[in-house]
Amino acid sequence: MHYKNGREAKNGDKVILLAPDYQGGFKIISGILYDAIAGNDYCNGRIAVISNSDASPNLKECLHLDDFIAALPEDIKAPAK
Repeated sequence: MHYKNGREAKNGDKVILLAPDYQGGFKIISGILYDAIAGNDYCNGRIAVISNSDASPNLKECLHLDDFIAALPEDIKAPAK
């Protein structure tokens, strides 16, 4: 995966997208790249938009999503039948 200038793209990178708008100009979207899959440079990944109102947590109070899911009881993790 590579950006327009050839730099290697990695999930977690801070990115800028100049997206064409309907008036012939561009809108600027900035955020964090995630869910991008290696080997594909087109329509790949998503951007989590950064805003001034984003939470600013103490990381000592947070859990990684995988760890949170692993701690759930099995009957909650199992799909409904």
